[in-house]
Amino acid sequence: WVLEWRWLAVLGCAPPSLLLLFMCAMPETPRFLLTQHRRQEAMAALRFLWGSEQGWEDPPIGTEQSFRLALLRQPAIYKPFIIGVSLMAFQQLSGVNAVMFYAETIFEEAKFKDSSLASVVVGVIQVLFTAVAALIMDRAGRRLLLVLSGVVMVFSTSAFGTYFKLTQGGPGNSSHVALSAPVSADPVDAGVGLAWLAVGSMCLFIAGFAVGWGPIPWLLMSEIFPLHVKGVATGVCVLTNWLMAFLVTKEFSSLMEVLRPYGAFWLASAFCIFSVLFTLFCVPETKGKTLEQITAHFEGR
Repeated sequence: WVLEWRWLAVLGCAPPSLLLLFMCAMPETPRFLLTQHRRQEAMAALRFLWGSEQGWEDPPIGTEQSFRLALLRQPAIYKPFIIGVSLMAFQQLSGVNAVMFYAETIFEEAKFKDSSLASVVVGVIQVLFTAVAALIMDRAGRRLLLVLSGVVMVFSTSAFGTYFKLTQGGPGNSSHVALSAPVSADPVDAGVGLAWLAVGSMCLFIAGFAVGWGPIPWLLMSEIFPLHVKGVATGVCVLTNWLMAFLVTKEFSSLMEVLRPYGAFWLASAFCIFSVLFTLFCVPETKGKTLEQITAHFEGR
């Protein structure tokens, strides 16, 4: 609304520049320093982070180990590894990028004068509900928010599919959502009404995603891996996330041509159902647990 896109891109340099500047003063984590037998530096890091060393007890950390494929035979390694990779895959298979792609088109069909408002609305909803997640996550727990988020996304993607089914068209067939099937005496009013169904479904989906499946997989990834494999395991999880994002981005249009738009969104709804079931049966609650307790859980102790 204010800046030309080139200057907007230049403005985007400011946050990473500040991050680079502030990270220069950031110490290593005390756990990592202790594994390197650098106790004095670990205590200095604690003073920097906490203001004092009061209440600190050395955790039972042995010597630093390097990652080896043989470690994947251990339940404390392969179980969180599978969970981390699966969470990242389900996050992308939920259809979040597809909803983002067609937000502007859906707002146009709902007769908004400025369809770029879609980006603002989506951004505001994401910020608000991610903030809600941050406030209640340590009270409600990770699993509850994942399940609640997944259920909301099931209903919203199902409603998206219903919208495209009723309109008998969609982005898979043209650059705009086609409202070609008259469902009342006034096709224009009916089309706008159905488009509002899509707008409501989109807002509900973004809210549901932001409160659970948006932030929590990243948080769990930082909590479930033992320290000596955390670097490699986290890297594989991030790689999985972006690989799935690439595949969904690249193939979603082709998928809509094969399954029709409503079929593609109903498929996303099915993946959301699987994500809820996966959470219920496979994902442990990590709220309030130490790394040692989480590792003991995976080992069956």
